[in-house]
Amino acid sequence: MERPALEVAVVMRKVHSNNRWQPWRWELADVVPHEEAFGREPRLLLATESEQRWLHPAFKVELFRDDPEGYYLNYTATAPCWFVLWRMEEEPSVAAEPIARPAMVSLSYHDAGRWLDAQEFCEQVPAPQEVVDWMRAFAEAHYEPEPRKRRRPESFRRLEDRFGNPATVSTGKKFHE
Repeated sequence: MERPALEVAVVMRKVHSNNRWQPWRWELADVVPHEEAFGREPRLLLATESEQRWLHPAFKVELFRDDPEGYYLNYTATAPCWFVLWRMEEEPSVAAEPIARPAMVSLSYHDAGRWLDAQEFCEQVPAPQEVVDWMRAFAEAHYEPEPRKRRRPESFRRLEDRFGNPATVSTGKKFHE
């Protein structure tokens, strides 16, 4: 069975900063629909004294049936977004200096969480409404929240000390006969 998918392109931005140790910094600029005119190779879109914009085309964003909760968490957030994992790579054929190269694009909160846990560069940009609607339709068709478990009232819990041993309650009064 084929998964629902979109093909997108990622725009990375190299911005000049007034820092003598790091004169440039990279950031995610946008995620746009892929067009055949983009080709398949990264290319420089804009170059000024203060910034460069690079287009990285042909990323496939798929929706997986085993991760509808990740999409649900995204579309119910205040600002649904694209998540992009990117790395610094040296590409002598493309640029003389290291460039930021996107590696993966996702709409799942779970993917973004795994990337951040792995200490990868992961940034987000807002997703357009038609993509949010597409993601919502998929998540609503496949997401089944786990049933809530009934919690026992606290009065039924047995008393334990901090080591897990049974504990007793003392009132501090002694009974004399």
